[in-house]
Amino acid sequence: MRSIILDTDIGSDVDDAMALAQLLGSPELDLVEVHTVYGDTRLRAQLARRYGVLAGRELNVVPGEAEALSGRKVWWAGHEGTLHDHLEQETISADSAPERLVARLREQPGELDVAAIGPLTNVAAALALEPQAAYWIRHLWVMGGSFGDDVCEHNFKSDDVAAQAVLSAGIPTTITGLEITQQVTIEAARLERIRTAGPLGAALGADIEQWWAYWNETWNVPHDPVAVLAMSRPELFTFSKLGRVSIEVGGERAGHSTFAPHADGTVRIVTALEAEQVAEEITARIVAAGTAYPVARGEIDGDRT
Repeated sequence: MRSIILDTDIGSDVDDAMALAQLLGSPELDLVEVHTVYGDTRLRAQLARRYGVLAGRELNVVPGEAEALSGRKVWWAGHEGTLHDHLEQETISADSAPERLVARLREQPGELDVAAIGPLTNVAAALALEPQAAYWIRHLWVMGGSFGDDVCEHNFKSDDVAAQAVLSAGIPTTITGLEITQQVTIEAARLERIRTAGPLGAALGADIEQWWAYWNETWNVPHDPVAVLAMSRPELFTFSKLGRVSIEVGGERAGHSTFAPHADGTVRIVTALEAEQVAEEITARIVAAGTAYPVARGEIDGDRT
């Protein structure tokens, strides 16, 4: 059983919501807390909390840093949370995610994994508060970067300063980059399975369709679920030897990532996966989350007190 803190920019690309649902359907993972990052982190926290309600779970959700350390303008699709009524009723923490992360790690050094599937701003801010926290994280799982090409991936580009700080801090880390996640797609047949998985599935299915419409597509890449799955089904993935990751900071190539094996490195990257099995496992875990816990109709409609 791994104890997990999820750090997410849930609400824009639907893959964050998919990753959260996947965690809720993973019995070998204990989701201790959800932290939100980048942009309107309070709205993101309320949305994460709502997804917990839809799965019959009372999640601890803590909003974090809104602005990137890089100073780069936050990208906002504009549809975040629009399909979820009465989000203001969701109870979220009054704490700040970086401070809470340090406190949690101090209480349980070496016992908590962190899955960071948005810009790494919260983690970098936590390390600035307490550099020792780098040695308290059991393992850091990151969706970010693109290795072996010239692509600057969104999470690293959005906060290249934070990415460089975190990935050079000596934390045991696994990174899943775009060149790996893009091998997996969620298409209509799997969407139908998700949509029928209780209230959570219905809500997530609608958010998936909204994302497809935003891009005028009939499929999406589950970037974040792929990265999260590496925790629980490592046998479906191939990993590099340990090494170091460098992030270009500033300029036109801000966020560009490179990996090099190194005897003293603490970072590994995913180099291959079983794409069809990964897509099936993601879908099955989301379905499990949606069907495991009955939820009262009033809770879904915002009638909770």
